[in-house]
Amino acid sequence: MIWPFQPKFRKQIARIEVTGAIGSTTRKQVLESLKTVEERKFPALLLRIDSPGGTVGDSQEIYAALNRLQKKVKIVASFGNISASGGVYIGMGAEHIVANPGTITGSIGVIIRGNNLERLLEKIGVSFKVIKSGPYKDILAFDRELTEPEKNILQDLIDISYQQFVQTVAEARKLTTETVKSFADGRIFTGQQALELGIVDRLGTEEDARRWAAELVGLDPEKTKCYTLEERKPFWNRVVSSRVQGASGLSAGIDWLEFELSTSGQPLWLYRP
Repeated sequence: MIWPFQPKFRKQIARIEVTGAIGSTTRKQVLESLKTVEERKFPALLLRIDSPGGTVGDSQEIYAALNRLQKKVKIVASFGNISASGGVYIGMGAEHIVANPGTITGSIGVIIRGNNLERLLEKIGVSFKVIKSGPYKDILAFDRELTEPEKNILQDLIDISYQQFVQTVAEARKLTTETVKSFADGRIFTGQQALELGIVDRLGTEEDARRWAAELVGLDPEKTKCYTLEERKPFWNRVVSSRVQGASGLSAGIDWLEFELSTSGQPLWLYRP
């Protein structure tokens, strides 16, 4: 698709914001926005990340798209209040990273959770009869404990996903895998510590990141504006949203619950406070 008025966009910085848990909805919105950045020929992209992470596959797809775009567009990531686990991973798709001194980041690792309700089900007299094609088809079933072979299978899955994470960070930040593993044990750290570890390049605000992006492409940091790309919501959704801003905390809680339910049993690059 050919966009009119391309010179206008060539004098602006594209801005994409990633907030909340990273899942399929976030992936779809970000990938569409990245395509727009390329089509409109923005010279630079400011990627604002305020996320505790999310699903492995969705994070990998966003990272891969950012990595491809790097060849055509200068990308600067700005870590907000929190950019942990999968938030760090997608940040690796930016050539340059800025974080606030107090940003919560890190949590490089993988987690998978299931729920064991066996004792509760026994108390209320509920049991399940399972017919399966193989011994592991109902792995992480919520009505029984994991067997040792199942634990080994899941641990192998976690270890492989973890190695992929470590390798990506090492390559993006030009560190050895041994160096990354020394702090990639699930711990969280501040932006200040991240700078010392080599995860970020500079300490600063989103405004500092914007100015840096402008300088990288030869634009005036005093005058260059950001053009924020975001999902366009239907008119009725925007009206309803404006009327329930007071219930934003409840809405966020519902969103998080939906994410928890939809990702139960999946490997996650996710910081769980």
